[in-house]
Amino acid sequence: MKTVLITGADRGLGFAFTKLFLNRGFQVFAGQYMPKWPDLKALQEKWGERLCILPLDISEEDSIKNAAALIAGQSAVLDMVVHNAGIMRLEKDILEGVPKEDILLQFRINTLGALKVTEQVLGLMEGGMKRLCYVSSEAGSIGNAHRDGTFGYCMSKAALNMGIRILHNDLYEKGFTFRIYHPGWMKSYMADAAGDVSMNGYLEPEASAVAAVEQFLENRENEMMLIMQDVDGCIWSF
Repeated sequence: MKTVLITGADRGLGFAFTKLFLNRGFQVFAGQYMPKWPDLKALQEKWGERLCILPLDISEEDSIKNAAALIAGQSAVLDMVVHNAGIMRLEKDILEGVPKEDILLQFRINTLGALKVTEQVLGLMEGGMKRLCYVSSEAGSIGNAHRDGTFGYCMSKAALNMGIRILHNDLYEKGFTFRIYHPGWMKSYMADAAGDVSMNGYLEPEASAVAAVEQFLENRENEMMLIMQDVDGCIWSF
């Protein structure tokens, strides 16, 4: 049975990933940031030991280390990581002021959090598929930049893309393969600090997750080429 760690698995896209990988026959380690949110627990009642819920706040290094230790205690091999956890804070233009703390938090989670999770689980991945999957965004594409705000989110995703490029340069020769996914404009909780779902997007998380999982699991002829694909399979520049 193959194994996958999914960060930010509580709800939205992460929860959709969790259900899909369970249906694909994986043992899923689900990173839980919101212990009071009921969906993962309800899913575990259906799948039992196939779904392992891990406390995981990727903004805290100790939480990441503890989660990695829990995985190691249950499985000798981790085949895949889906770096899904992320936040977005809505900012206006520069004339109205840019909230530094919000920007730092987005870097801490969207960029450094993904890097630190990767760091902590690499040893577990040596005997498996060695597949690292990252949910990024067109917001991080410098070549296609069109926004006039949301500095923190865009900058943190651009930095994430650079981090993935450097990881690829280092780990490709060691047999690791990479997938970068732009999920499209979804109905999600990510941009709402109050915790409510935003209905502004045009995609349901489940639809985006289906496209993503197909890309995450497919084998490619040229793994040396690092690309970011969206829900329709289109390629975005970094």
